Parts: sequence; structure tokens; C-alpha cells
Amino acid sequence: MTAEKKSKRQERREKVKKQESKNRFAIIGMIVAGALLLVLVFIWPQFQSAGDIIAPQPPTDLPNPDGLSLGDPNAPALIEVFEDFQCPACQFFSESVEPVILQYLVSTGKARLVFHNYSFIDGEGAGNGGESDQAANAAMCANEQDHFWDMKQILYANWNGENKGNLSDKRLTAMAEELGLDMNAFNACFNDNKYKADIQADFDLGQEMGVSGTPSVFVNGAKVGQPGKIATFQEIAVAVDQIVNSAE
Repeated sequence: MTAEKKSKRQERREKVKKQESKNRFAIIGMIVAGALLLVLVFIWPQFQSAGDIIAPQPPTDLPNPDGLSLGDPNAPALIEVFEDFQCPACQFFSESVEPVILQYLVSTGKARLVFHNYSFIDGEGAGNGGESDQAANAAMCANEQDHFWDMKQILYANWNGENKGNLSDKRLTAMAEELGLDMNAFNACFNDNKYKADIQADFDLGQEMGVSGTPSVFVNGAKVGQPGKIATFQEIAVAVDQIVNSAE
């Protein structure tokens, strides 16, 4: 074998070794990146501090707020919505569909909107200490100070996955503080789980009405929307208009 052939073979070997080395580093890099991603997705939320609270602009011009209801109590149509604060579909409904309902159906006097807690992601029944249940607990304690709708908004703004620490007791308390609530009164209410019976009553009502998932929407007791899908504004508006027209 000539020296030239040996040199070319050696050159090819070195290229192969360099490529293998690059491949190893690339694989290691992907493994490290994957591990970091897992930390961010599954572990980091556990270490979020109270200072990480997202504070959206409080809702304004709510039509005739009265506890967990909005609108004229004598409106011909009653829209009831069952939600779990850890439910991503509920978050979408609250942020995207509900404002349109308030603008065109509730503010116009056609319907009254009532919110019901349906905390099922932690497991059925109130008082189990999971994030859905404790979020409902916090919302009811905020309602005691006429801030239910503010708390509802801030809960959804700060949720980012089921049971990952985003709605831990510490962060729920920080949200209440962010809203400017009387913290002595809130903490007493929250720690005592004062509204456990009310939350359970909402859950039981949902069971009786046929709630099978959240959000579930009912207009004058009749379920609206297709199974497994979020009720649209159009579907809700049609149901409300049918009731309004029949009442005229």
C-alpha cells in the first residue's frame, strides 16, 4: 500500500471519528435539553413563589354582580355554568366565551349567568385538599368580600397544568393578597374551609343535572352544546333567544 493510500485512509478514519464525536455531543445535548424541559414542565411550577403571581386587569362593568351570579335576577333565561378551576376548557370558556355572553345576553337583560363550582379533577367531593378544591375554597372566600369574579379571573390567569403547584395554598393566598382582600378574614375563611358544604352542594347539583365534564352549560335547566365539546356562544344564544321569544 502506498503512502498516499495510507494517508487517505487515515484521513477518512479521522473524519469518521470526528463525526462520531459530533453525534455523541449532539445526543448528549438533546438529552440535557430534554431533561431541562422536563424540569420546566413538571418540577419548576412547584418552586414558583408568591411573587410570580400574574395580576390581570380586574374585570369592569360586570352587569349587576351578586355573589356568583351576574345580571337581572328577573331575566327570562338562566344560564348556569359548572366549572373546575383546573380545567383548561373552563379557562378558555371563561376568557373567550363568557365575555361575549355578558355583553350580548346578560347586559341586555335577556339572561342571568350563575357560576357553579364543579371540582372533580382532584376526585369527587369537597374538602379533599387538592388544587381544584382549594381554588374553589379561595374563590368562595373571596366572594365573602365581594371579589368572586376578580378571584375567578386571577385563578385562570395563573393556572398552567393540573396539580402542578400553580394553585397551591401559598399561591392562592398570594392571589387574595394581590386582590387587596382583608387577609385576616380571608385566611380564617380559607383555613377553615368555610364553604365546603356550598362547594359540595354545587357538585351534587351538577350530578343531578347531568354534568359529565366541564365546562357544562345549562339554559333554564336544559344542557347546551354537543357532548365532549365546549358550548359555543351561538349555541347558548339560540337557547336564550328561544326562551326570550316564548316569553314575549
